[in-house]
Amino acid sequence: MAMVMTSSQRWRVLALHAFLIAFVVISLLPLVMIVSISLRPGNFAGGSLIPKEISFEHWRLALGLSVVDAQGNVTPPPFPVLQWIFNSLKVAIISAAVCLALSVTSAYAFARLRFAGREGTLTAMLLLQMFPSVLALVAIYAIFDRLGDWVPWLGLNSHWSLALAYTGAVAQHIWLVKGYFESIPPDLEEAAAVDGASRWQSFVMVLLPLAKPVLAVVFVLAFLGAMIEYPVASVLLHDEQQLTLAVGSRLFLFNQRYLWGDFAATALLAGLPLTLMFLLMQRWLVAGLTAGGVKE
Repeated sequence: MAMVMTSSQRWRVLALHAFLIAFVVISLLPLVMIVSISLRPGNFAGGSLIPKEISFEHWRLALGLSVVDAQGNVTPPPFPVLQWIFNSLKVAIISAAVCLALSVTSAYAFARLRFAGREGTLTAMLLLQMFPSVLALVAIYAIFDRLGDWVPWLGLNSHWSLALAYTGAVAQHIWLVKGYFESIPPDLEEAAAVDGASRWQSFVMVLLPLAKPVLAVVFVLAFLGAMIEYPVASVLLHDEQQLTLAVGSRLFLFNQRYLWGDFAATALLAGLPLTLMFLLMQRWLVAGLTAGGVKE
């Protein structure tokens, strides 16, 4: 049955719809502009939102293919974009996996065990996370510079050292997972222990399957943090082939050479793996982000 609305209610609904449509348009405008710039001939940030001429030259360069113009001039790819994306994915997957393993095991200890210094350690980790990583850049550089003398693959200009540096942000994930574990009744693990399961078996076979949403959240947050992080990567990585996408992208706008079209195509290309990951894991993200704060 159709709902009968007064004139004032009808105007409020129309105003709300107009506001929501304007909000969606404003939110999508930057993405549309990036798509438009990537499809225009030449490297210009200005111009019409709808290109008069469509060109895929920037996409070819971003994919590592040369471009030949009407005069036969060949333009090679200016930068190894695909290599940068691969480097970013490699560092992000390694650091996210290590962060997940450390945060899950540590959170279990803080949620289920009682030991001296537990509250103090939790408070100290929370306070340390409030300081930005930029303040530790000098220390991070000195540590990995010295570490490289003893273990070369953990020195400067190494993806392994960068991934290890990113695991320093594990404290915030420990707090998140700890809250989720505390929302799961310990009776389930005690029942498994009565049936003969060890503490490790109860942790792996009972607790972790129930914590899939928060595990997905921790992995996604750590993965995204590593993909977009710039200060630490810019200090530890030097060679062009070793750069991550966040650091390498600055070269598009460096030394008065503003390659806006190439930059836009690279930005869209880099967003594809992130979008795919969100589509695959979105069903766990909402539950994981909200359930950790629920106390029963």
